[in-house]
Amino acid sequence: MRGWQHMNYAEVIEFVKKKTAETDRPNPYPFRNRFEHIMRVYRWAIRLQAKLGGNLDVIVLSALLHDVGWDEKRPHEEVSAEIAVEYLDSIEMDPETIKRVGEIILLHNDKDSEKDLSLECKIVMDADLLDEVGALGIMWDCMATALDDEASYKRAYYRIKEYYRINKPKIRRCKTDAGRAEYTKRMQAIEAYIYQLEKELF
Repeated sequence: MRGWQHMNYAEVIEFVKKKTAETDRPNPYPFRNRFEHIMRVYRWAIRLQAKLGGNLDVIVLSALLHDVGWDEKRPHEEVSAEIAVEYLDSIEMDPETIKRVGEIILLHNDKDSEKDLSLECKIVMDADLLDEVGALGIMWDCMATALDDEASYKRAYYRIKEYYRINKPKIRRCKTDAGRAEYTKRMQAIEAYIYQLEKELF
């Protein structure tokens, strides 16, 4: 049986890149890319694991495969879990790792879950939650506003302020102290940006 120590991260990443291209979900924002999202979650999962511990193999595989599938008629976490289990089985990953990765992917989208989650699951959920908030969230708001018929700095400002209002309470969804600390830093960065923008705009 093939062990993780003989496995190349690049192999999994290549599989994910190919699969997400085959099963791309509809997106009103052309600048958003599911594969790029997955890679950012993967990198944040590694950073959180370095602080918190947990089984790196399970965390990395779960992060890389968490959004690999899409179907308009079924929850993406179910489709992604099925694809992940089938893929990991095809490369002869050990059954226990396959089981744990499948379970995490099934749960990852339930950010308000109060279940007794494993540390690995908490890390993957926090890494996913952290993506596209903070500086990247501001960029999203500006680029989305630029697609509007009547784009302006003020419209971007109001959008940034509105999404800050919506996202700030979501810190309650963070499952780890490290995730909460990072989320807090990002909200503070947006607050500072809004404050400076107000001084320049009004």
